[in-house]
Amino acid sequence: MPSFSTEVPHSLGREEAKQRLENFLQRAAQMYKDQVSELQGEWTGDTLNFHITTYGFKISGALTVEDNLVRLTGNLPFAAVAFRGKIEKSFAAELQRALA
Repeated sequence: MPSFSTEVPHSLGREEAKQRLENFLQRAAQMYKDQVSELQGEWTGDTLNFHITTYGFKISGALTVEDNLVRLTGNLPFAAVAFRGKIEKSFAAELQRALA
């Protein structure tokens, strides 16, 4: 299965960054409610494991909060590979907004 990844640096420290991202999925679901049909996620330590369905594509991934970086990795269905760049940019923009 093809993968995607993006990293967003921050200077907040791990705890502050995680706190700002605690409701990341809920905010994303609200902002993209017309595009997202399913969204689930659960925090385990400093990692948010999630599953999202958008435009019929099922995407799974993990958002990991580190001391000065947030790393997002995931898997895409083959049919969504053409949209990998757009998906990475969209996630990166939302993460930057949440961490600002």
